[in-house]
Amino acid sequence: MSDSAFIHSQDQLKQLALDILRYAKEKGASDAIVGITEGGGLSVSVHRGKVETIERNKDKVVGVTVYIGKKRGNATTSDFSEASLRATVEAAYNIATFTAEDEYAGLPDADMIERHPRDLQLYYPWPVTAEDAVEIANRCESAAFAVDKRVTNSEGASVGVQHTHFISADSQGFIGGYPYSRHSISVSPIAGKGANMQRDYWYSSARDPSKLAPPEEIGRYAAERALARLNACRIETCKCPVLFEAPIAGGLIGAFVNAVSGGSLYRKSSFLLDSLGKAVFPDHVSITEDPHIIGATGSSPFDDEGVRTVKRDVVRNGVVKGYFLSSYSARRLGMKTTGNAGGAHNLFVTSSLTDQSDNFEGMLRKLGKGLLVTELMGQGVNYVTGDYSRGASGYWVENGVIQFPVQEITIAGNMKDMLRQIVAVGADTLVRGTIETGSILIENMTVAGS
Repeated sequence: MSDSAFIHSQDQLKQLALDILRYAKEKGASDAIVGITEGGGLSVSVHRGKVETIERNKDKVVGVTVYIGKKRGNATTSDFSEASLRATVEAAYNIATFTAEDEYAGLPDADMIERHPRDLQLYYPWPVTAEDAVEIANRCESAAFAVDKRVTNSEGASVGVQHTHFISADSQGFIGGYPYSRHSISVSPIAGKGANMQRDYWYSSARDPSKLAPPEEIGRYAAERALARLNACRIETCKCPVLFEAPIAGGLIGAFVNAVSGGSLYRKSSFLLDSLGKAVFPDHVSITEDPHIIGATGSSPFDDEGVRTVKRDVVRNGVVKGYFLSSYSARRLGMKTTGNAGGAHNLFVTSSLTDQSDNFEGMLRKLGKGLLVTELMGQGVNYVTGDYSRGASGYWVENGVIQFPVQEITIAGNMKDMLRQIVAVGADTLVRGTIETGSILIENMTVAGS
C-alpha cells in the first residue's frame, strides 16, 4: 500500500470540484457544495495461523448538493466522467425543484469558512504488502496463544490499512482537502473450554503505523484479559460504585456529546436540553476539544462544511460551555456553528483532582468496594430521558483489590445522575476514537445480577 491508492492527484480532484460547481451554476443553482473522496485499503485476517481473508478496496465517490434558494437536493456518483458529473448535478437540481423550502438550509456563513487550512500531518502511508500484513497478524495471534495453554482458540487477528484523500468545495469560494490514513492491528483470543470459555480482545489504531503497538504486545495483553475472565460468575443485585475501565469510559462522554449535539437539541430528543451554561458534571471535571493536534485521529483544520475548527472548552469546571453544531443545526437553534459538521474532534477529559497516583491500581483503591466494568453490551441509552441500562461484565473489587470476574449482569442509572456523580477520572488515559480519557468512577449505580 502506498500513494498508488490514489488514481487522481489533489489538483485533479480540485479541478473536478470546480467543474462540478460550474455545471451547477450553468444549470441555474443559486449555490452548490461538492465533496470528492478517493481511497484504497488492505485488510487481512488470520485464524490459528491460517489466512482467512485478504481484501483490497479502491473507492471513489462524488457527492453534490444543489440549492435553489432554500430548496436543496443531493445526488452522488462514482463515475468521474464529465457526462456522469453533469448528470449527477442535474439529478441533484431536479430533486431540489421538488423539495419543500427549508428556511434554515444554505451554505455556512462566509466569515466562518477556513480560507487558509493548516497542514496537520494526517497522512502516513504504510507500504505494507498482503504478505507482510499476514505475517504481522500471525505474530499477534501467536503471541496470544503463547501466554498460557488455557488460551485454546481465537476469533482471529487482523491488520487494516486505509489511505484516503478528499476535496470539498462550495460556490462561495471555499475549496480544501488533504490525504489521511488509518491503520490497525487487533486480536480476539479465547481462553478455557466448554461452558467456561471466555473471549476478550485488544487492538491498536493510529494514523502513523510507527505508533501502532507491537503485535506481540497486543496479543499478549489480549490473552491476559481473556484469561482473567475465566470462572466468571454472577453477583447479587445491589447498588454500588462503578468504575468504567478507560477503554469503555469514553462511551459515557460519547453519550454526553450526542445529547449536546445540534440534531438532538433542535429535535428536543435530548436529556440535556438547554444545558448551556449549566453544571452537568461535578466542578472538578473539564472537557477540551482540540482539532489541531498533529497526527491525531480526530484532527481537522475544517469541518465537513469547510468551517474553521477551533480549540475550545466544551465543559469547564463542570459547566457546559459549548454545544456541537453544524451550520444547519445552529440556525435551527438561533446560534452560530461550532465547526462540528461531521462530529466532534479530539476530546480530552480531565479532572482537577487527578494526580499521578490515580493510575489503574489507584483508581481501584478509590473504588474500594464495587464493580469494575470492562465490557458493555447493547445500546441501552435513552437519549430523551437519559435512562441508562446495559449488559456488562467485569470484576468485583473489595478493599481496592480485584476479587473475581463477574458476568451476565446489567448496570443501570440515569445519565444525568451518572455525569454528576463522577467521583474521579484516572491518569490511566487511553485514546479510543476521538476521545481521550482515563477510567471514570461513578459514585452509585444499580447492578442487577442474580
